[in-house]
Amino acid sequence: MADNETSSDADPFSTASSPGRVREPLTSSPGRDLPPFEDDSELIGGDADPEQEEEEGENLFGDDIERDYQPIAELDVYEDVGLDTSEYSEMSVTQRVDAEREIRDREREEGVRAGRMRRGLLYDDSDDDDDRPARKRRMAERAAEGVATEEDEMIESIENLEDMKGHTVREWVAMLGPKTEIKHRFKNFLRTYVDQKGHNVYREKIRQMVELNKESLVIDYNMLASMEQVLAYFLPEAPSEMLNNLDEAAKEVVFSMYPNYERITRTIHVRIADLPLIEEIRSLRQLHLNQLIRTNGVVTSVTGVLPQLSVIRYDCNKCSFVLGPFYQTQNTEIKPGSCPECQSQGPFEINMEQTLYKNYQRVTIQESPGKVPAGRLPRSKDAILLDDLVDTCKPGDEIELTGIYHNNYDGSLNTANGFPVFATVIQANYVTKKDDKTAVASLTDEDIKAIVALSKDERISEKIFASMAPSIYGHEDIKRAIALAIFGGEAKNPGLKHKVRGDINILICGDPGTAKSQFLKYIEKTAPRVVFATGQGASAVGLTAYVQRNPVTREWTLEAGALVLADKGVCLIDEFDKMNDQDRTSIHEAMEQQSISVSKAGIVTSLQARCTIIAASNPIGGRYDPSLTFSENVDLTEPILSRFDVLCVVRDTVDSVQDERLAKFVVGSHMRHHPNATEAEAELPPSQFGDSKLEPIPQELLKKYIMYAKEKVRPKLHQMDQDKVARMYSELRRESMATGSIPITVRHIESMIRMSEAHARIHLRDYVNEDDVNMAIRIMLESFISTQKFSIMRTMRKTFGRYLSFRKDNNELLLFILKQLVQDQMAFHRNRYGTDSEQIEISEKDLADKARQINIHSLTAFYDSELFQANHFRHDVKRKVIVHTL
Repeated sequence: MADNETSSDADPFSTASSPGRVREPLTSSPGRDLPPFEDDSELIGGDADPEQEEEEGENLFGDDIERDYQPIAELDVYEDVGLDTSEYSEMSVTQRVDAEREIRDREREEGVRAGRMRRGLLYDDSDDDDDRPARKRRMAERAAEGVATEEDEMIESIENLEDMKGHTVREWVAMLGPKTEIKHRFKNFLRTYVDQKGHNVYREKIRQMVELNKESLVIDYNMLASMEQVLAYFLPEAPSEMLNNLDEAAKEVVFSMYPNYERITRTIHVRIADLPLIEEIRSLRQLHLNQLIRTNGVVTSVTGVLPQLSVIRYDCNKCSFVLGPFYQTQNTEIKPGSCPECQSQGPFEINMEQTLYKNYQRVTIQESPGKVPAGRLPRSKDAILLDDLVDTCKPGDEIELTGIYHNNYDGSLNTANGFPVFATVIQANYVTKKDDKTAVASLTDEDIKAIVALSKDERISEKIFASMAPSIYGHEDIKRAIALAIFGGEAKNPGLKHKVRGDINILICGDPGTAKSQFLKYIEKTAPRVVFATGQGASAVGLTAYVQRNPVTREWTLEAGALVLADKGVCLIDEFDKMNDQDRTSIHEAMEQQSISVSKAGIVTSLQARCTIIAASNPIGGRYDPSLTFSENVDLTEPILSRFDVLCVVRDTVDSVQDERLAKFVVGSHMRHHPNATEAEAELPPSQFGDSKLEPIPQELLKKYIMYAKEKVRPKLHQMDQDKVARMYSELRRESMATGSIPITVRHIESMIRMSEAHARIHLRDYVNEDDVNMAIRIMLESFISTQKFSIMRTMRKTFGRYLSFRKDNNELLLFILKQLVQDQMAFHRNRYGTDSEQIEISEKDLADKARQINIHSLTAFYDSELFQANHFRHDVKRKVIVHTL
């Protein structure tokens, strides 16, 4: 062993490259035949003088240097001297691979546990790394793609990328080795990811991006996570560094596919879509700082587009040397210390020509009105849009925003609070508008099948009317009007010059305690995109729009009001009569033209307010007086009344039978919805307590049905009966002039058209047919007649009886006639004898005569119906009378 050590010191080539492996010296020794060398003198230095050799050094690189490393079977073995192998058995290759996998899984778990991860973003990385492409194969793929590999060969491939070796995620992804590996994997993902049909997804997306001259490449986070779990894990934890890496990788892929595209744009931005976890603005906390988040809200204000410094060059004022480039970050201002040319400390001026800028816009997003908890102010957050994201949204748009939650130092906050406080801002990475199309895209195939199957039911409209606010008893006319308003008509805009609205406006007016506000609250939970306001708490600018000075830029910005926020949705106004006249006149334009014109502080513009307005008001003095006309009961002007398509008058009339059934319904509803109700009580059918025999549609399915119908169905008017509408309009005009009630205008023709389109949409029909027109005329007449004096109402019901009886159940009509006969008999008995009789008898012949007037000839089904018995009527066949017991 001593000889070996001596020879090892003498000759640098004697030691093998592996530890524990010993090579004999290259000089000849007994018992060993060396391979013949052509010139041994070259290898050992020849006959060089020793002194000269010490001065010049030994030449270790001869021509035959590779012969030193020829395989020698006797010597190419590991020595086992000093190794204690008694406790360990020899492992097979399979056992060794399993052991290595177990160690790697344990290290990965410890690394994940040491890192900080938000709930909902951790993917199950159960796959081992055995299927990672080897370095040689990756180089071969890149060579096949025609990508240069000289730089790549300088850096060793990192197979186990999630092993961060004690570094934080942010430090790890910024290091050269991991950074290069991340770029390699992302490039491989862009080039090779295929969907279930075998299409290369991102090659196609890149082609579309290049065709449109865009610079944003949208990546689906779930696709990235399915193929590259490690990148999906790093991305939310260190978004700034990761997005820089992904941007560089995407740029290389795009420019390798389209070399000339660099003339169009110098950078490619990777946008992350469909991040799995959605955070509410209200729930953003310190945990989310410097992380990738996804949130949603309504845009309330937008600044102008400003230039932001990106790459700066400075001029030295003393020697005119151009300093730079300096890459400006979002948080700190970068300034040069001294001039490298003349070593002066400045002053320096920005070189305007050589400095590069990027677009900058600041928007404010607020919580969606329907998501704000009761008693809380809506929270808002500023977001910064850069580059091609600017001007992607406007005030009133509901957006989903993916971005990095940053903090920036704000001196004004510290002055106010007295200790270091940071303001927060979201630096946007991806912005998408939430509209009906995205909502419809979320419907599954099963949902669409259920919707189409439901629409084939002949009584679907009656089912939907019965499903509106099922916890409110009665008020069928209001439920019909609300259903039509939620489905809506079709807006027209021929040649983009003359706009006709398609939304249906409703005014509910009546006695207190008739569930007006409950109807509005139901709509708020059911209809898509709803804004709720009250007359007392809403001002003119709060409903329309207001101008405010931006505290940062000191320029005037436009803030959206309730009607603008409800664009393409519903605006609910409770206590409509409590509004000031000045405030109420501000919504005239919004109700008919569906726009809001603003001319304040030098801003002259028009905002979209395409929304349905459903208002609820109380009459003058609190209760509705049926002896007065509608305009005398309500303190509203004619211009605003004519803008409402349907006027629903709710009267709290005394009817012993109806009151009894109402009380049963309310008690039953309380029983079913009690928090401690048993399962048997909770499952009692609602029809047990109400009139309706129709099974109501589940509310979740109803919401999906509304969403689908509004987006997919566009009813046309080609088969509409125009003569019927014209005749109806002329009769209504004549009656309105005679009675002096609400004026009938051309707007009421448009109202009938809108309601017939909405009724066709309920049935998912492409054309408006006669049934839709008849239903619209019936609702219009009911609305008109309910606003008349009590004395005129009965005569008008006779006049328009043929229209009002459309789609009404014969039994309901007969019951209405029978009740009128009972009331007449009771009035006669009271006047004759001074007391009320407990039992009233009506002749069968009187009822048959009245029924014949409305073309009903058979009364047998009516006498056998549940409705007849439930209202305490009994048919005496022998005496041919109908007995009513009070």
